[in-house]
Amino acid sequence: MISDKIKPKLMEKDPFQDILGQEKVKYGLKSALLMGRNVLIVGPAGIGKTTLAKNVAKLMPGGKFIRVQGSPDLTVEDLIGDIDPIKALKFGPTSKEVFTPGKIFKANGGVLFFDELNRCPEKIQNALLQALEERKVTIGSYDVDFDASFIFIGTMNPDDSSTEKLSDVLLDRFDVIYMGYPDSLEIESRIVRMKGKKTNVSMDDKLVNVIVLLVRLLRENRDVEKKPGVRATLGLYERAQSNALLKGKKKVDFDDAKEAIISVLAHRIKLRPSIQYLKSPEEFVKEELERFMRQNKKLIEELDKGGLL
Repeated sequence: MISDKIKPKLMEKDPFQDILGQEKVKYGLKSALLMGRNVLIVGPAGIGKTTLAKNVAKLMPGGKFIRVQGSPDLTVEDLIGDIDPIKALKFGPTSKEVFTPGKIFKANGGVLFFDELNRCPEKIQNALLQALEERKVTIGSYDVDFDASFIFIGTMNPDDSSTEKLSDVLLDRFDVIYMGYPDSLEIESRIVRMKGKKTNVSMDDKLVNVIVLLVRLLRENRDVEKKPGVRATLGLYERAQSNALLKGKKKVDFDDAKEAIISVLAHRIKLRPSIQYLKSPEEFVKEELERFMRQNKKLIEELDKGGLL
């Protein structure tokens, strides 16, 4: 079993150090991988599902990571492979040499990461069933046996409306792990510092915390149906720096972040129906920003002056 190859690393206290926090998720993933289970990570966009899967690949000998992007345009041939008619003429139609392998085969010895599994049509779901259960694929009239020694990690965003329903028979082949937004403001601020792009302008840690707080309050707002993820926080962090840089400043202040808020946040939210007919996302974000500034006026003034919290 491929799980045996990474078992010693899974027994370490925290083998998934690319992800900050999410201790329950990490524990559940370690438990599933130890038994060679197929895993489906369910959660909103921008919370680190892909990063977590890549971290699993780092534990594998060779670190192989094969990604399949869920899409209505994805074909069974992309996933499994197909028969090459030219090779069929050369080697004979029943020869294995005529088979051009798809991504399932290429993932042998590594991680097959299927992002947004619920964006795939039913025929793709059906094509996965045999591979996940039997480690064998039948293509037309050909039985193609292959070494399917890979870890399968899929993801699903339950908030995405442009999706297909996953069949019960497919779901039955997975252990589902639910992943949410960063556990705390402190952890999300650390993620921003670790993952965000940096320029040669400085940015006070306290200002980073304020930016993160603003996004988290918007995320927790009862009027927001589709919530801004960590990509929104990262975007605000990066754009605040670039705005300061364009002004020739050496240090970022709150005004630099404020200028980017509509651009970074408005399109990333969806208001609940009773609100979206009264105001646009842009108007809503602007109002929430003004509310935030009123409630934190002293804090923002101290930051802009370079003072302490």
